[in-house]
This record gives sequence, structure tokens and C-alpha cells, in this order.
Amino acid sequence: MAQPSAFIAPDSCADRQDNYAQLHAGFGWHVPDKFNIAQVCCARWARRPDAQQRIAVRTHQTSSSAGTHSYAELQQQANRLSNALLGLGVKRGERVAIVLPQRFETAVAYMAVLQMGAVAMPLSTLFGPEALTFRLHDSEAVLALCDAGSVATLTDARREFPMLRRVIAVDANSLPSGLDYASLLAKQSARFAPVDTDANEPAILIYTSGTTGNPKGALIPHRALIGNLSGFVCSQNWFGFDPRNSHGTPFPALERAGVGADTLRAKPGLRTAETQSVFWSPADWAWTGGLMDALLPTLYFGRPIVAHTGRFSADAAFEILQTHAVTHSFLFPTALKAMMKAYPQPHKQFSLKLQAIMSAGEAVGDAVFTYCQQQLGVTVNEMFGQTEINYIVGNCSSMWPARAGSMGRPYPGHRVALIDEDGRECAVGVAGDVALNRFDIHRDPDPIFFLGYWKNAAATAAKFTGDWCRTGDMATRDADGYLWYQGRSDDMFKAAGYRIGPSEIENCLVKHPAVANAAVVPKPDRERGALVKAYVVLATEFAQQREALDAERAQWDAELVAQLQAHVKGRLAPYEYPKEIEFIAALPMTTTGKVQRRVLRLQEEARAAA
Repeated sequence: MAQPSAFIAPDSCADRQDNYAQLHAGFGWHVPDKFNIAQVCCARWARRPDAQQRIAVRTHQTSSSAGTHSYAELQQQANRLSNALLGLGVKRGERVAIVLPQRFETAVAYMAVLQMGAVAMPLSTLFGPEALTFRLHDSEAVLALCDAGSVATLTDARREFPMLRRVIAVDANSLPSGLDYASLLAKQSARFAPVDTDANEPAILIYTSGTTGNPKGALIPHRALIGNLSGFVCSQNWFGFDPRNSHGTPFPALERAGVGADTLRAKPGLRTAETQSVFWSPADWAWTGGLMDALLPTLYFGRPIVAHTGRFSADAAFEILQTHAVTHSFLFPTALKAMMKAYPQPHKQFSLKLQAIMSAGEAVGDAVFTYCQQQLGVTVNEMFGQTEINYIVGNCSSMWPARAGSMGRPYPGHRVALIDEDGRECAVGVAGDVALNRFDIHRDPDPIFFLGYWKNAAATAAKFTGDWCRTGDMATRDADGYLWYQGRSDDMFKAAGYRIGPSEIENCLVKHPAVANAAVVPKPDRERGALVKAYVVLATEFAQQREALDAERAQWDAELVAQLQAHVKGRLAPYEYPKEIEFIAALPMTTTGKVQRRVLRLQEEARAAA
């Protein structure tokens, strides 16, 4: 298999050769009958001669120290845990809850559960008792691994649901009816015979956020990791994650697509040595963004990933990027906005090694896009996907030009279209539902698809129109095939007869120095049906100014509102400027970093009703 040579990149993506058509047309999937995520993410690296030196997880501790764990250690600990779980009666196909933050033991837990053929069920440590209880009961989980913060809740859940037989806790001193992780593993053998799973066998059960109704459990097969890889490689610009260096694993060789070594380029002086690539993302490993977009693909390529349990802040982000010489990252638009506002010129305070940034969850917008290019030296690659069908659309600035504000194009191997209510493909410029076909352009099955919603056949059927899987996200397509996000179908609204997409207005507001973040929703209005209303989080300096005011605050607010309205009026259509602006300390967010516009919309409806 041909190996790429060292390469040099242009300073921007503006003059990037467009290799999209040949890459997409020539790409083909190879999915073996037998496939196991843990085997390709850990066991194969642990068998290599350098397994003791090859770092899997770097634990961020302080600005000057870090704990490191090799692939050999990861496999040995996973083997011990698999043996322990077998001893506790966990069987193939049963659900094991993993309620842990970013830490080495979390990676161990996934590898242990997956290699024994059980189903890993990630749960956020931020979940309250009701959220945890619902998911444990609905999934019929038989065992839970957690940290000290979740022991009490999980122990209480055991009393209600006898099916949850055991709770294993990391770093917990007092364990009524529970088991201590370290003591349990110390008694186990470091050898384990993995299960030979089918590629279509269930691997992960992830519950969606449940913005309407109860959360639904999306059942993800082992093969879905293969479906993720083309998007991951592209979103990270191939640098350090070249699929042709994947040592004979099932990801297809992209030479078939006609992509030669001369098309692969990186920054001057960058070597392609595997050990130079370091990945970090603040995305919780309990969510698709952290698990399928960060942890698992990084381990698949045998690279180190940084684990950090602290809350996100711009200061912490830049410290981690600098301390660990992070080369690749996945950062939410909200995180990038916070970093942009806190450090407009980060190169003056930090020494960074960034080679690629992927972003998803909300539209990045051209303000953040330009900041990443000019101040971080990286063209951010936007990506779009869902828990059920992840990594299907995005940019790859090393292979085709990225366009500011665009979701990108369908990634190789995925046939994506915008469809209307009847399932017909929309014309250029017409908004439609982003949908993925079950089959690629060669009529081969796309491996990225979920198996269905757990115990919910009706919801699974409703997700599809024929062979098209609907996302519920609206976008338009331009003549070159780039998609432009318009918002969730339930976030779109009409005001004075015009159809409004909130993302464009929010992006415009964030360009103003006074705005740290913004959310746009409809406010009920008798004459127009709805008015455009913006909730605005002020940048720190402006928030402090406002807080210091007393009697003059109302006038200060009115003047700033007028400025912001004029700011939008001068850049967007006249009907898009917010007729009303309300300053708010923080926007309601999901644990995955998405703005919950629905919460604000319902608040406006309640106010109108009152």
C-alpha cells in the first residue's frame, strides 16, 4: 500500500485544489462480516512492539504535568475489567452503563465492554436522578460503572430496578452495596479472550437529548465506526490520520478514489510521524460528539487523546492546547466563540501546534471562521451529523475549499440530499430536510446507520421516508454542492410572512464586540404572527459595565439594543433584524453544547399567554 510523503500546505484554503469530485466518486466501503470496535481501537495497537511506549490517554492535571497511559496498559486494564464483568454475570448483548467523565478509566470501560460483546451505554455525569433513572430503566441495564459523584444515585436506582445488579465505582471510599473498581480489577487476570462480534452487532446505546418527549435510545452497531472514519479523516485534514497508514484495518484505501500523495499537504516543517498527532476535545465522552467524534477514532488511529475532567473555559482550553501540544481538536461553536472573545489574539499569550479543528452542533458563522484562520492559523472544518447517522456532511480544507458558514459537502461514502415533506429532492437554493440514503452512490449499504431506536419501532419507522433517513435539520444547497444550515425544522419560523432561520441572525449578532452569544426565537405577535426576538449574552467587559449601572441601566440597555439592531439591519435583510432584544446571563444549553432555543420559544409563548 502506497505511503504518503511529507508535504507542504498553502497558507489558506482559498487556493486549495478541489479534489472533492474524484474523492467522492471513487470512494467505496469495505465492511467485513466480523468487526469489533475494541479490537481495532486497542487490541491491535497493544500487540505492536511499541505498545508500552505508544500513549493512548494523556490525563491533564496542571499546566505543567500530565499522567500518561499506554495502549499496553489500556488493553491490560480492559482485560481485567472484562474478566470482572464476566464474573459478575454480564452476558453478550446486555447493557452496561458507563457514568464517567473524561478519564483513563472511561476508555478502559468502553474497551472492556465492547470486546466482550456487551453493549456500552454512555451516561453523562451531569444527569440528575430522574434522567439517570429513566435511561437505566428503559435500557434494562444490568451493571453500571461510575465515579464517586454518581454512586448514591445509582445505588438508589438499584433499589427500584433489581435488573441493575451491580454498581462499580471509581475513586469512591464508601460503597454501600457497591464494588470498588481498583480492588475488583486487582483480583483479575490481565488475559482475556475477546468475543468475535458481527459488524452488525449492537455496540453502543446512546440516548438522544429528548428535546421533545422522552429521550430515545439509538442503538449503534460496531460497523458504524467504519462509517464515521471518512468524515473524521476529512474533518482533521488527513494530517496525522492518513487512512493508508491504518495497518490493514477495514477502512478502505483511498487510492481507489484517485487521491495521490501529491494532493495531501500539511504545514511547512510538519512530519508525518504518528507520535506527533495529539487530539483533544472538551466534548463529553458520554455523548456522540465526544465518543464517536473524538475518543474512538483517535484510538482507532493509535494516537493519544487528552482527558480533562474540569469545566470548559477559554483559559483552560488554551492551557490544554499549549501544554499537550495538541494538533487536532473538535470544538463546539460556543467554545470557539468564548475563546475568540477571551483571546482575540491568542498567539501573543500561547504557543500552539494546531493543524486541524472540526466544529459541529451549531453553525460556526464567518466571524469564528475568520478568527480560526487568522488567529489560530487553521481553517475550521464544520461537520454535521446526528447520533443516529454521524459524520455525514462537512468540510476538509486540505482536499477542497471550505466556505465560511457552510456545513460543507457530503463526506465520501455518504449520499446526502435535501428533501421536502414528500421525500422529493429540493432544487438548488430551496430549503429542505437534510437526509441520508441507506445506500451510497455505488448502491452499497452505508455502514454509518444506527440499527434503530431501542424498543421503539414506531419512532424508527418515522425517521425514514423510503431509503432516506431524515435528520430534522433544514439546509439549502448551492450550485457547487455546499450545504448551508438553516436551523432545526422546529426552530424555523415565519415573521410578517417571511421564513426566518435563526442561525444567520445569531452569527451576525456575535460579530458585534458586545455580544458573546445569542439565540433568536419567535415572539408571538397578533398582527405579524411572530416577531424576531434575540436573547443576548453580553461579552465580559460589557456585562461588567451593565452590572455597575443603577438608574442609568435602562438607558444603557436601550442604546445598546439600538446599536445591535442597526448592526443587523446593515448586514442582513430588513425583516431579519430583531425587533426585541433581551439581555440574559446565560443561554439554556444541552450538555452537548447546543443552544436550547425551544426553551426560550416556550418561555415567549407562556409570556404571551399570560
